[in-house]
Amino acid sequence: MPYIQGEKREQLTLTPMCLDDYVEPDNICRVINAYINSLDMADLGFKYALTKDTGRPPYNPASMLMLYLYGYLNRIRSSRRLEAETKRNMEVMWLMERVMPDDKQLPER
Repeated sequence: MPYIQGEKREQLTLTPMCLDDYVEPDNICRVINAYINSLDMADLGFKYALTKDTGRPPYNPASMLMLYLYGYLNRIRSSRRLEAETKRNMEVMWLMERVMPDDKQLPER
């Protein structure tokens, strides 16, 4: 009896290209996103809540807080692991809108 066969890795497929298709409607990422977006980052005292017109733009503090909270809820303690999650985990890609900061921009715990 043959094994169950998967798709060939070289085979082109018509998979959904929208990140929203990969995250279920009741996923915790959607709760995190809704909660953090309801907060006022400037009132909470985040350093880069208000940006300047010159220089390199900083990462959005709301996105960084979302990543930190996702890591806390999923027991991801390392900034390097959080960086890896932004590159491989579809939930985190959705949450961060495909922004991939390296571990030096992430908060230390």
